[in-house]
Amino acid sequence: MTTPDPHPSAHTLHLAQRPEADELLGRSPLARLVGMLLDQQVPMEWAFTGPYTIARRMGGDDLDAREIAARDPEEFAALLATKPAVHRYPGSMARRVQQLCQYLVDHYDGDAGTLWRDVDDGRELLRRLNALPGFGRQKAQIFLALLGKQLGVTPTGWREAAGAYGEEGAYRSVADITGPDSLTRVRETKQAAKRAAKS
Repeated sequence: MTTPDPHPSAHTLHLAQRPEADELLGRSPLARLVGMLLDQQVPMEWAFTGPYTIARRMGGDDLDAREIAARDPEEFAALLATKPAVHRYPGSMARRVQQLCQYLVDHYDGDAGTLWRDVDDGRELLRRLNALPGFGRQKAQIFLALLGKQLGVTPTGWREAAGAYGEEGAYRSVADITGPDSLTRVRETKQAAKRAAKS
């Protein structure tokens, strides 16, 4: 049986390594999904600061899937490209963020938290995450591990569904980052994996 996403104020995340950006990630399911989407080809802290930057530039203190999906694409891309840019590739990532938000509007009434709120099976949750625009299997497994390890979302079989990212005591991904020390350990693990892949 899944543990429902506890009251948002209970979450303390350290993914952006900036208090105001991490506070938003802690209370906003959509901000977490957008941060995970942005987490490619840029440092993790940059990616997970993105939702806070977008919210501020849109004049709010949270993200709204309906509002983002309805924005003029060129205007939204310009919002992400304004310096400092939200991502190294602000145009393509703006398009992906809007596609994600439109999908949430179409399938979950714009409420990102609905993705995991009523799920009692880890494989089903992985399937839902994997169906999100911009989420491949690896990204879906990492986000599932983040939900389970740090956000109290623990449907039956969630660790198995998350694969290696769900392992206890692992330092493989954002799911394992709870502060500067663990961030360093995750970076070391990733660098070791890259070296091993090259050799």
